[in-house]
Amino acid sequence: MGFLSSVLGVLGFGCIGLPLGLLVGFFLFIYSKPNDDQIEEPLVTPLYELDTIPLFDLLPEIPLWVKNPDYERVDWLNRFLSDMWPYLDKAICANVRTTAQPIFDEYSGKFKIESIEFENLTLGTLPPTIYGIRVYETNENQLVMEPALRWAGNPNIVLVLKLLSFRITVQLVDLQIFAAPRITLKPLVPTFPCFATMVVSLMERPHVDFGIKILGGDIMSIPGLYQFIQKYIIKYVAGIYIWPQTYEIPILDASSVAIKKPVGILHVKVVRASKLLKKDFLGTSDPYVKLSLTGEKLPWKKTTVKKKNLNPEWNENFKLVVKEPESQILQLQVFDWDKVGGHDRLGMQLVPLKLLTPHETKDFTLDLLKHTNISDPKDMKQRGKIVVELTYVPFKEDSIKFSSVSKKYSRKGSGNDQSSDEEALSGAGLLSVLVQGAEDVEGENHNNPYAIILFKGDKKRTKMIRKTRDPAWNEEFQFMLDEPPLHEKVHIEVMSKRTGVRFWSKESLGDVEINLTDVVHNGRINEKYHLINSKRGVIHVDIRWKMI
Repeated sequence: MGFLSSVLGVLGFGCIGLPLGLLVGFFLFIYSKPNDDQIEEPLVTPLYELDTIPLFDLLPEIPLWVKNPDYERVDWLNRFLSDMWPYLDKAICANVRTTAQPIFDEYSGKFKIESIEFENLTLGTLPPTIYGIRVYETNENQLVMEPALRWAGNPNIVLVLKLLSFRITVQLVDLQIFAAPRITLKPLVPTFPCFATMVVSLMERPHVDFGIKILGGDIMSIPGLYQFIQKYIIKYVAGIYIWPQTYEIPILDASSVAIKKPVGILHVKVVRASKLLKKDFLGTSDPYVKLSLTGEKLPWKKTTVKKKNLNPEWNENFKLVVKEPESQILQLQVFDWDKVGGHDRLGMQLVPLKLLTPHETKDFTLDLLKHTNISDPKDMKQRGKIVVELTYVPFKEDSIKFSSVSKKYSRKGSGNDQSSDEEALSGAGLLSVLVQGAEDVEGENHNNPYAIILFKGDKKRTKMIRKTRDPAWNEEFQFMLDEPPLHEKVHIEVMSKRTGVRFWSKESLGDVEINLTDVVHNGRINEKYHLINSKRGVIHVDIRWKMI
């Protein structure tokens, strides 16, 4: 038995021979090179000489702009990437070093690790190639594009790990990435670079291939390790960003580019004023009140004029749209109406909305001031008082839509469906009509388009844009209603007006009537409508309904 054990030990089956044999075999497998005489030269064949089967094998390598008409050829962009790549390489690598260094510092001193640092970090000389790009047109305020990206790079990335006085090098080689990302730039804003956020998601699982060398040996050659890493990348790394998951990259400060939307209604009751200044020759005044919220470009609302009265009572109600209750301020100004010339201001006062509690009415008795500089000694003069009642009513959450829609299917056959639906939707609210623009509107005599919005006898209009068939207005109009416009329609007409000679001064370029039932049920519609009495004209309208 002793002789047999000795023989088996020599052959590598002992406690030392087996690990030693595995180690020697690993290094022979990693560092062995094939004989140059055994390498055959690749066979090159022109495409026209190939039959059907080899051509089908080559189809994945054909650019998408050849196979798919939705993709556009972007040779100019590839040339741009090629010229900019040396500079992009340095910028990206510098950013990677800055981001990775704090992570390396966390592990230094732990697990016997002395330091971790990059010995070499460059993405190589080969830039990514875009095989085609597809751009989507949407009704939203955003730009969506899908590039087909391929990168077979030659990066030189070497990471040095000092562990127990040993210097271990880890090198990334032969990197290949094939991906089809969706890039969304939103919202589009009039501040450079004209979009606030970049949202990236992967439309399909990417192909990622690379090699890793540790101490000069390619560990990816170990059987089973390559497949394990590929599955890990697909499942845990790439899967995080496959659509509908997204990765958002903020570009601009959200507070500086945020589009403010209405969040509630401020109910203002101008009750009365007392002991106002005398501005007329007969020792009296003709007062009225103007009120507005800061941050709004809408016209000021006005009370009626009370002739020859220093203690007027109005008891008039107004509704103002609130967008920022934490920062907006109600401005109240009392004027003396004059038949000739400008109206004299009797006094003013400000009320921050943050003093209000939602749904609670609060009375304010305010001393009128000359202006907002309270340290000015001229403001010590008594200018009278004004009494107002304020109530802030926020809108219901966007998620609260037509709640009875889901119930009506369970009530099929009931004759009370329509009445119960209307009861569920009862309540005041704000109808916002955003006229974004029009396309292909053409007049017979001139093209200076503007839009007229007519709703329940209230008429509003956009600005006129001269000499264009594709105007972009982006103007919003608001209508405060006591009940939902379930059976109402909004009429929009595109007109053109001659700016010079008055012959054929106005003409209609088309119109459309929009039923508001879907707006009430869904909270919003954002559509392009074909204009009646127009050859190809369309108008883009975004309508929202908010209940309070």
